[in-house]
Amino acid sequence: MNQPAQLSDLARLPLPGDNVAITTQRVEAGTRVQGDDAIFPLSHSILEGHRFAIRPIAQGEPLLSWELPFGVATRDIAPGEYVCNADILEALNLRNLDFALPTVPNFADSIAPYELDESRFAPAQQVERYTEDRTFMGYWRSARRGVGTRNYIVLLGTTSRTGSFVKQLERHLSDLAQEFPNVDGIIAVAHTEGGSGNPNNREVLLRTLAGFMIHPNVGAVLAVDYGVEPVTNAMLAEYLTQNDYPIQETPHHFMSLDQGFLENLDQAESIVRGWLPQVNRTERTPQSLAHLKIALQCGGSDSFSGISGNPVAAWVAREVIRYGGAANLAETDELIGAEPYVLQKVRDLDTARTFLAMVERFKQRVAWHGHTAEGNPSGGNKYRGLYNIVLKSIGAARKRDPEVRLDYVIDYSRLMHEPGYYFMDSPGNDLESIAGQVAAGCNLIFFVTGNGSITNFPFVPTIKIVTTSRRYRLLARDMDVNAGAYLDGIPMDDLGRATLDLTVDTVSGARTVGEKAGHAQTQIWRDWRQTGFHAAEAATDTPLVQATNGDHAQAITNIDQPIAVTPVVEDEFQTLIQNFSYRAFATGDRPVAGNVGLILPTSLCAGQIARMIAGRINTGTNGPQNALANDALSHFVALVHTEGCGVSGGTSEDLYIRTMLGYLVHPLVRHSLLLEHGCEKTHNDYMAAQMRTAGLTPDQFGWASIQLDGGIEQVSVKVK
Repeated sequence: MNQPAQLSDLARLPLPGDNVAITTQRVEAGTRVQGDDAIFPLSHSILEGHRFAIRPIAQGEPLLSWELPFGVATRDIAPGEYVCNADILEALNLRNLDFALPTVPNFADSIAPYELDESRFAPAQQVERYTEDRTFMGYWRSARRGVGTRNYIVLLGTTSRTGSFVKQLERHLSDLAQEFPNVDGIIAVAHTEGGSGNPNNREVLLRTLAGFMIHPNVGAVLAVDYGVEPVTNAMLAEYLTQNDYPIQETPHHFMSLDQGFLENLDQAESIVRGWLPQVNRTERTPQSLAHLKIALQCGGSDSFSGISGNPVAAWVAREVIRYGGAANLAETDELIGAEPYVLQKVRDLDTARTFLAMVERFKQRVAWHGHTAEGNPSGGNKYRGLYNIVLKSIGAARKRDPEVRLDYVIDYSRLMHEPGYYFMDSPGNDLESIAGQVAAGCNLIFFVTGNGSITNFPFVPTIKIVTTSRRYRLLARDMDVNAGAYLDGIPMDDLGRATLDLTVDTVSGARTVGEKAGHAQTQIWRDWRQTGFHAAEAATDTPLVQATNGDHAQAITNIDQPIAVTPVVEDEFQTLIQNFSYRAFATGDRPVAGNVGLILPTSLCAGQIARMIAGRINTGTNGPQNALANDALSHFVALVHTEGCGVSGGTSEDLYIRTMLGYLVHPLVRHSLLLEHGCEKTHNDYMAAQMRTAGLTPDQFGWASIQLDGGIEQVSVKVK
């Protein structure tokens, strides 16, 4: 008989008191495992990052990871059983797996309500400040603006309406910076907000844009509008002045598009050309790490995010705080269930209260839309072992080192004035959350990923940390740090020191892999539908958190009360949609009125890569018609959109799917290819299942994955 495998050879326990282990590799059914007290077989084949019981768990008992409960056993669970809830079985059944899954779940999700015991609260001390200093080579701006890690001229679309103009302007001017060695580039910042209606997020949008304009990485900024939008340059200028942003210290110009396109382009070029010599005169000089503010972010998370990736980021953040710097934790809904850990060490009672109030407000706002924050984990999260929001949150919270206390709780995009550790209210969407952290003043981003997300921000460098060595090898050209080395046996202190050295090199000018790839996206916290007009006005006019002179948040206000929302029932329309068939298109009977090659991203995060690939093919040396003469394709198009990362069922998801399938079979489209990021809910396997339901044949379409095909360059080759 084969010798049993040692538990440590195929799985990890985040903490000794856990009663389930996390597999570090795929493990086959029947594998015998040597536990603490006995040998037991595995009930099923188990994917990497998924969990199995290591000791008996009685019905009604909690399942524990990091010694915190994430579910309750619905029946007795024996050692070796694959632990599954209903959501993970549903998610895995969408995947093309080559082994049998359990037929029924054996635990149910359970979020224990967190109660702050104020009578036993004790303020914590922050980690001790180092007496010596450590420096990096940065761009000194001023006492109020701080120190830049980059020196960019930013072309800012004030609202969604001018996004295409600033992107075209970037393409037109991008080569100019090459003549100026101290200018890192001329970069467009385009987003989706402020262009229509009476936006509920006007205050958030103005505060975020204001933070962008005075950011220390910005050498000069051109803000572009039409002057007639719901949010205009005039509003932004007034906001900057009224809220005492040091805009006079940033070379800037507010430009309204009031001529023809080429005339506007010439005017903008003239302004930017005039700035280049001035921006170039700012040189890198030695600056204290006290000027470093790190955005702590994760996306495409997996079971190892809380074991390897997030702890590495937290280790470096702790050291930066000890040198006098700051770090910013975000994503409110991705800390639900992790409150006991987040609040282990807090500056004072008001800070703890404000954090909990923010979490409750987030839950309320999500409820207005008929959803819950517990629906947050994406398809990629679940595939990589994050069964529910509690497991995701516990891992995400590990971006706070156990020695570090929580100092400040701030509203989205509110400026960080003091050193220390911050929490910033924000949604779980990575891009929206990062935009708020940058506007708050973060001049470096740590982005931790398990699946291999390729997120970058236009004018702030992103150090991407991947959780496992296997993923790092797959995506080495898109990842900066292999935190999987910790799982392979490298001590955390050694890995942390190496990452700190890389951090200092990066903020001193060394380019990250994301910067070399030339890929970036911006998304500001989107315009959520509110409970009603008056509630929306109140929410935008009064800040959520009142904070002055860098002091921690004192109070939370305007937690709006939800009102009943009656759904619109359109029986006839729904019947029509349900009976509609795509079969004529699937069988080749559709009229071909056009010869477009469509690259359709399945989510927001795949959009810019799809656009890059389409652009490269269209401007290739031989051109698309030479390369694909048999197909006679006229050109390639990428349809960039904002959906797919976090849809959570119901009417909105149905609408999204119908729209996507309609694009794929449109008569102007000759061939269609779907490009997934790899960690979204609407991943390729999900889309294929929706196609089959609609009567389409998935084999008639192309398929590619940024993460699974090896990153930006590799997937570009595959798509071509």
